[in-house]
Formats: sequence, structure tokens, C-alpha cells
Amino acid sequence: MTIAPAQLSDPVVAAFVTAVNAHDKEAFLAVLTADATMSDDGSDRDLHAWIDKEIFSSGGHMNVQSESDGGRSLVVDYRNDTWGEMRTAWRFTIAPGGGRISRFETGQA
Repeated sequence: MTIAPAQLSDPVVAAFVTAVNAHDKEAFLAVLTADATMSDDGSDRDLHAWIDKEIFSSGGHMNVQSESDGGRSLVVDYRNDTWGEMRTAWRFTIAPGGGRISRFETGQA
């Protein structure tokens, strides 16, 4: 059973998922700190190049299956036009003050 973004425990992570699913790059970037970083399968990636390729130019979509760590760790059925659908794990670091994501890590679950 999928968890709707509005039902996620962490509102910042919920905004991230909502922006991905709406293909709203402006809202997506607004939820990240200016110096946000990310990794994919354990390797740091260029955030802007990665999101363009894996999310915004390929129709990325997150179906959240479960959450833990107060909503900062998700198991997601992620799909895009490049890779199809795969089960992925996402971990989020929220910047001090709680308003934005300073790092996210994803990889196969």
C-alpha cells in the first residue's frame, strides 16, 4: 500500500516527494539548501545533472511504500522513462532549523 505524500511524517520530505511527482523543478529546488548534496548507490553525484537526468527529463515518480526514522527514510517504488520501475531507498538529512533538505541519498533497496 502506498503512502500519499501528504501523509508522510516529515513535512519537508513530503514537499520533496510532492515536487518530484508534480515534475515541479522550482518547488523541488526550493526544498533543498543552496549547497545540498546527494548520492546514488553510494557514489556522490552532481545534484543538478542527476535530477535533470533521473527526475525531470525522464518523468520520475515516487510511490512511497514505507517510512522510518521520523519520515526521513523511505522505501519507494521509483519509476522513470529511462529505467522503468525499481524499489529504492531514500534517506534525507534536514538542515538545522528543519526547513530544507541538505542531503539525500538514494539507491536500490
